[in-house]
Amino acid sequence: QVQLVESGGGLVQAGGSLRLSCVASGRSISIYDMGWFRQAPGKEREVVARITWSGGTNYADSVKGRFTISRDNAKSTVWLQMNSLKPEDTAVYYCARARAEGYDSWGQGTQVTVSS
Repeated sequence: QVQLVESGGGLVQAGGSLRLSCVASGRSISIYDMGWFRQAPGKEREVVARITWSGGTNYADSVKGRFTISRDNAKSTVWLQMNSLKPEDTAVYYCARARAEGYDSWGQGTQVTVSS
């Protein structure tokens, strides 16, 4: 079983940056794709970025050019660098492990609040 713990959220002004971390324990994540998601109040959870086990990336259109997902398998960590933040990026951010049947091992989330 994999346990994921997110951190790095906080309150930031529009235009600012944050770097989220997702640390895995219990089992190696090196062979798994990993994803970052977010859920804003009253909205459905949406995928923000995904990174393959080998480092390939893809992003939601809303964050392309502003967010960067990366990983270090030796450290069992996945990061989400968020630049040029906008108020609409305000949400709880989660990381999860990708499996054939979908994502699992959700963390508890970290709150990101962007003030205008």
